[in-house]
Amino acid sequence: MNRITGLFNVRYPIVQAGMIWCSGWELASAVSNAGGLGLIGSGSMYPDVLRDHIRKCKAGTDKPFGVNMPLIYPQMDEIVNIVIEEGVKIVFTSAGNPMKWTGLFHEHGIKVAHVIANVKFARKCEEAGVDAVVAEGFEAGGHNGMEETTTMTLIPMVREAITLPLIAAGGIATGRGMMAAMALGADGVQIGSRFVASAESSGHERFKQSVIRAADGDTALILKKVIPVRLIKNEFYHRVKELENRGASREELMELLGRGRAKLGMFEGDLGEGELEIGQISGLISEIKPAAEIVEEIIAEYDETRKELYERTF
Repeated sequence: MNRITGLFNVRYPIVQAGMIWCSGWELASAVSNAGGLGLIGSGSMYPDVLRDHIRKCKAGTDKPFGVNMPLIYPQMDEIVNIVIEEGVKIVFTSAGNPMKWTGLFHEHGIKVAHVIANVKFARKCEEAGVDAVVAEGFEAGGHNGMEETTTMTLIPMVREAITLPLIAAGGIATGRGMMAAMALGADGVQIGSRFVASAESSGHERFKQSVIRAADGDTALILKKVIPVRLIKNEFYHRVKELENRGASREELMELLGRGRAKLGMFEGDLGEGELEIGQISGLISEIKPAAEIVEEIIAEYDETRKELYERTF
């Protein structure tokens, strides 16, 4: 048992990221049943939809699972109440100040992990009393930190700054990646992109196929004047890039972005005009598999790598 498996009462220190449009109850329950920690991504759900997913997840697994909650969500009060009412025992918060809700969650016996992208906010998490920190490097898909700090740089710096259990995220999809993160000081890993390309992911099949076709250099970080986001380069990306190269204002970029771009691409499968949020590690993903098989492969490769490193060193 390590600090993450002990904290969340799971077999493996693998957390499936709570990704918008891709991580509903089917994926979360499948990962939890396989020994990891599955997360329902509430960022793309209306409150009543989230409640339904929580109830279905409870029916789908008797193992621990959690809910990922972007704190900038406009109906956060309602989301928090649903999580408490439904008896969820683990939440991963992001995109906001963990101080606001952590105390209330703890009053209801809920463990809290918070996602950060720099050392400053890692320290603030410790001050807020969260139970664990997720340090996410800019290799990650979706919304990202302004600093563009890589996972390999971020993890040891955060490890040096805090004593809390530390989960590494960004650019991790394999057992070797997991081993590297642990060597840098992480107690566990959070994996998103690899689970996007799973059988249970709620992402559109066309989006999943675009992920397994992606090669190195096919993703990029854009919209830094709005909120940085990493996605696959497509027609929408190139229009944004053209505007950015012309020095477009935040307002112009917001007008082009409009509403529902992520849903259009990831959930509805529009590969031209939608946002296709995925991490750089997509270049290593070549096959859609069941979530349980993904977890098994990661752990098997982790164990094999540990033996290889020992033999190489000694």
